[in-house]
Amino acid sequence: MVTEIISTHTPELFQKAVRLAAERLRTGEVVALPTETVYGLAANALDEKAVARIFQIKGRPAHNPIIVHIADKEMARDCVARWPELAEKCSKSFWPGPLTMVLPRSEIIPDNVTGGGETVGVRWPSHPFMQAVIRECGFPLAAPSANLSNQISPTNAEHVCSQLDGKIPLIVDGGQSQVGIESTVLDLSVSPPRILRPGMIHGESLAAVGLPMADGWLPIESGSLKSPGLLKKHYSPKAKLVVLDWPDEAELVAKIINLKLKTQNCFVIAHTNIPAGFGAGNVSVIPHDAEAFARALYSELHRCDAAGAELIVVESPPDLPEWSGIADRLQRAAA
Repeated sequence: MVTEIISTHTPELFQKAVRLAAERLRTGEVVALPTETVYGLAANALDEKAVARIFQIKGRPAHNPIIVHIADKEMARDCVARWPELAEKCSKSFWPGPLTMVLPRSEIIPDNVTGGGETVGVRWPSHPFMQAVIRECGFPLAAPSANLSNQISPTNAEHVCSQLDGKIPLIVDGGQSQVGIESTVLDLSVSPPRILRPGMIHGESLAAVGLPMADGWLPIESGSLKSPGLLKKHYSPKAKLVVLDWPDEAELVAKIINLKLKTQNCFVIAHTNIPAGFGAGNVSVIPHDAEAFARALYSELHRCDAAGAELIVVESPPDLPEWSGIADRLQRAAA
């Protein structure tokens, strides 16, 4: 299969890409589309055979559910059996945006979208291209990250191409994803609501709009999964990844050696304590800011893999609510 990559950087190209993507999706094909979180591997969420192609292309476990992307609240209500007041409150505060709400599924949602479970995650993305395609199609899109299962999520078209070239017919290049990690997943099928997967909309933000929140989030790995991103190992580079704290470079080297790891072909991603002895090309500095760090993290992991890293050391994120999504991704990448 030849994979076509099309750009959206002018109004004319944008409209052409919307039409082409919608044509492919209407015929049951799977295409890669940009969203503000990460790039998604999209198919008609109401077409069981099309959704099955997503699982086949990614090598995704059948019990791992897929988030359904919608372009307005009416479409969201069609996908769920109940639309409680808390869902309305969250949608007014955080949609369009990087928040997925888990609710009892409606009859129109195929079993393979939900991993056989009785709930479905729905999200209204803020990326204008994704919105335009969903509106053009007139149906919701199932769209997990556009990568092979358990590998690093893509935040630009080049990342998608590196893993899926020749496996899908179309990649739409909509620029760099501006959030950089996957959406927060909030379970509204339980009381009080619980975060299943942390993201850049964190628990304090949800509580601030009046949601009665359960403490922490729920790291489930067995049984029926309500959300993607709950498997122990996920979002992983090819290189071994470890998360460490260090006050200075000498202690960093000592910790690597104590773990019986080699400093050769070791890449460091830091935000505060910057080592100098690993070579300029082997050290990445991301600002000590949660949004900036999230936006750059996956791109840096992709860069390390492309450069032949054997070990990636990431400086531990601060233990603060706004960093919880980043901490979760790093924990699973290091598992």
